[in-house]
Amino acid sequence: MNDTNETPLDPTPAATDLAEDDLVLPEAEAPTQAAGASDSDSSDDEDDDDAAVSDDTVTVSDYITDRAYTDFPLSPELIQGILEKGYKVATGVQAATIEPAIAGRDLVVRSKTGTGKTAAFCIPMIERIAAGARAPRAIVLAPTRELARQVAEECAELAKYKDLRVTVIYGGVGFGSQEDALREGTEIVVGTPGRILDHIRRGNLDLSGCEFATLDEADEMLGMGFYEDVTKILDHTPDTRQCLFFSATVDKRVRSLIHRYAKNPQDIRLSTDTDKVDGITHVLYETTPDFHKARALLAILDQEEPTSAIIFCNTREDTATVATYLARQGLDAELISGELPQSKREQVMNRVKNGETQFLVATDVAARGIDISDLSHVVNYSLPDDPAVYMHRTGRTGRIGKKGTAISLSGGSDLTTRGVLEKQYEIGFEYRKLPSAEEAAKARVARQAKAIRDASRSMAFEGYIGTVRALKDAPDGEFLLAAALRGFFLWDRMRKTASGESADSVGALEEAREEKRRERNDRDRGGDRDRGGDRGGGSRDRDRGPRSRDRDRDRAPRSDRSERPRAATPARPGRAGRRSRSRRRRHQRRLGRGQKRRRRRRRKPGEVAATARRPPPPSSPQGRR
Repeated sequence: MNDTNETPLDPTPAATDLAEDDLVLPEAEAPTQAAGASDSDSSDDEDDDDAAVSDDTVTVSDYITDRAYTDFPLSPELIQGILEKGYKVATGVQAATIEPAIAGRDLVVRSKTGTGKTAAFCIPMIERIAAGARAPRAIVLAPTRELARQVAEECAELAKYKDLRVTVIYGGVGFGSQEDALREGTEIVVGTPGRILDHIRRGNLDLSGCEFATLDEADEMLGMGFYEDVTKILDHTPDTRQCLFFSATVDKRVRSLIHRYAKNPQDIRLSTDTDKVDGITHVLYETTPDFHKARALLAILDQEEPTSAIIFCNTREDTATVATYLARQGLDAELISGELPQSKREQVMNRVKNGETQFLVATDVAARGIDISDLSHVVNYSLPDDPAVYMHRTGRTGRIGKKGTAISLSGGSDLTTRGVLEKQYEIGFEYRKLPSAEEAAKARVARQAKAIRDASRSMAFEGYIGTVRALKDAPDGEFLLAAALRGFFLWDRMRKTASGESADSVGALEEAREEKRRERNDRDRGGDRDRGGDRGGGSRDRDRGPRSRDRDRDRAPRSDRSERPRAATPARPGRAGRRSRSRRRRHQRRLGRGQKRRRRRRRKPGEVAATARRPPPPSSPQGRR
C-alpha cells in the first residue's frame, strides 16, 4: 500500500491548486429538492491539526447542485430507482463522489448532516456490482443497528430495478433469519461490526470476493470501541477491494485505517457537523432548583408547541425519566434505548420515519442514524459536555435551507459549555424565561382538555353528566375526578397502543426493566441450588458481572496463571451454598445413624461394641447416683 502525503487541508482551495482530476463546484442557489438526505451524522469536532490523506482534495458545496443524475454514467435501472425515490438533482457530496467512486478510486469523504451521504456511497456500489452474483461483493459497516437498517433500506430502494440483494445484519435478534439470507446469496451486506464478525467466525459470511469496503460514520464507530472488530473484518477482504470511508473527522484512529487499507485515497472535504448552520434559532432557558427539570421541559413544550422534536439527554436514566413523564402527561413521546427489545426499537423507528411520533427522547449514541424529515425543533434536556456535540445535535434541524429551532435547558453546571458555544462557535443564544407555575398549569389544562375533547367524539358520555355534577358537590369530589382523569389518560394511551397510534416504548421499557429485576432476584435466591456443591453460588454469580465476548483476551498465559498470588481468605459462600452444605451434613448424619443400627443387628448375644460407652467412675456424680 502506498503511503499518502500529509499536507494541511485548505477549506477553500483554489482550482489551480488541485490535481487535474479534482472537481470544484460553485456554491448552490436555494434548494429545489432534497436528494438522498437520509444519512446519519457525526458528533466529533474537526481537529485543528487535521492533515489531508492525499494531495487530491475536493471542496464542494453542501447541498443541492445543478447536476441531474442523468448526467452521471449510471445504468437505466439505477436511474429509474433514483427517480422513483423522488431525487432529481445530486447533492454536493454525491456530485463529488459518484464519478471517482465509479472509476475505482478510494475515497475519504467528510460531509455534514443531511447532505445525502448514504446515497453517495450506495449509488457507486450498485452501479459497479454485477447483477445476480449471489455472493458478497460489498460490505458496509455502521455503528448502530438503526443506522444499519436505514442504510440497507436506502440501498435496497435504489437497487430496486437491478438484480441485487441487500442483507442487513445486526445484534439483538436471532441468527436464524440472517443465516438463511446469507445462505441464499446476497451481493451487499450492511451491518454492525460485532454481528458481522460473529457471522465470519461461524463461517456464514465469506468476504474474499468483496469489491467494496465502506465505513459509514467511521469516526463515531471507532470512538465506540469497534477498532479491533473493524480491522478484523477488513482483513478478511481482498487487497483489491475499494475503500470508501465516510467520516466527519479524520482523527488518529481513522487515519490509521486509511494508511493501513486505502490506496492513495482522494479526500473530499465538505463542511462538517461542527460548522454553524444558518436558519437555526438557538433558544436557552435557565432552569432553577425549585422547578423540577422534567416539569420545566413540559412547560416549555406546552409554550413552544413544536410540531416534531428530538429531545436529547446525556444519560440513559434521564432518557427513561423524561419519556415516562411526558407520556404520562398525555404527550406523544417515544424513546429509543438499548434496553428496549429489538422488535420495539424497530417499531419506534418505523413510526419516526413515517412522521407518526411527535417527540423522540434519546441519547446521542441511541439517536445515531435516526433521520426525521422536516424536524422543527431540537431540545437539549441538558447541554452536552462537548460543545461540538451540541452542533451535531442542532444540525438535525434547519436542513436543506429550512428554518429550525434549538431549545436548551441550562443550569449552573453548563456555564463552561455555554461560554465555548458563544465565543468559539459564535452561537447567539436567545434567552427566554421559564413559564411561571400558573402559566404552566394553564397550558397543561388546555392541552389535557383538548385531548379529552378529541377522545369524546367517538364515545357516548352523556349518561355520566349527572354523576359529575354530584361529584362536584361531594366532599371528596376533587379526588374522585382526579382519579377518573388519571384513568382516562391511561386508557387513552392503551387505546393508542392497541390501534397502532403509539408504540408504547415507555411501557416496553418498564416491562424490560421489571423482567431484569425478576431475573436478578431469582438468581440471588436460587444461586447454584440445582448444581449442589460448596460453590457459593449466590455471591459468585452476583460478583462476576456480564460475560464479555472478549474476556479471554485479558487472560494471562496458562504458564503465568500459576504464579498469581491467591486470595488470603476464600469468599464467603452464598445463601444457596450454605443450604447445600447443611443438607450434605444432615445426609451424612443419617448415614452414620444407619450404619450404627446395622452394626447392632450383626452383634452376637452378649457381645459389647468396641465403641460402647464405658460406665462412669464411682467418684463422678453419675457413679454416686
